[in-house]
Amino acid sequence: MLEDILLFVIVGFVAQMVDGAIGMAYGLVATSVLLSMSVSPAVASASVHAAEVFTTGASGLAHWRAGNVVARLVLRLAVPGMLGGVLGAYILTDLPVEIMKPVVSAYLIVMGLVILRRALRPPAPPPDKPPRVALLGFGGGFLDAIGGGGWGPLVTSTLIGRGNVARTAIGSTNAAEFFVTTAITAVFVATIGLELWPVILGLVLGGVLAAPLAALVTKKLPDRPLMIIVGAVITLLSVRNLVVQLGIS
Repeated sequence: MLEDILLFVIVGFVAQMVDGAIGMAYGLVATSVLLSMSVSPAVASASVHAAEVFTTGASGLAHWRAGNVVARLVLRLAVPGMLGGVLGAYILTDLPVEIMKPVVSAYLIVMGLVILRRALRPPAPPPDKPPRVALLGFGGGFLDAIGGGGWGPLVTSTLIGRGNVARTAIGSTNAAEFFVTTAITAVFVATIGLELWPVILGLVLGGVLAAPLAALVTKKLPDRPLMIIVGAVITLLSVRNLVVQLGIS
């Protein structure tokens, strides 16, 4: 058990450092690792979201204190995000594992490619029409629950790409994610429970240890090369998982 805790302290630390540097991918990194260890998608998502209750709460509070949170935007994202997350969690727990494993791996491949695309392409000019925030929040919450991560790459990237100020988009999305993650975790607790306590404890400890360092690293580490590395790792790891799950030789 101690070995499991230490392993996921490292995973949680790395995932939080990545998330602190580029504002996304904590859940994607942790879920990809769990799936590669043959953990079922529902258990993986439940474990990651239970840990994220603590990490997103700390992150959201830090952004609020820094003045990066717009309360109205948080509300417009959080309420539909919670609804989408609850629906996604129920679907994930109801469908057979043999169906959901390749589906989740394929989703993670797409999310890895989304991160790569954001890193490699110059930012697009903002559109004439403002984003439909409620629909964005619902979709982000639903996919985050199904795939064990993805709220940041989808919601934060869309808001920034559509003209929102980067610091308030990241801060408000992080604050809203706490409420979405809490709702998703509550569904998992009520349906399948939380099994992998060493994993959850390790992820929380690693994330807490990394949190104060992540802000310092963000100031000195160029985000584009890191995004390329993270996107490539998530994509390749998920491709490997998909090949194994489909029995492709």
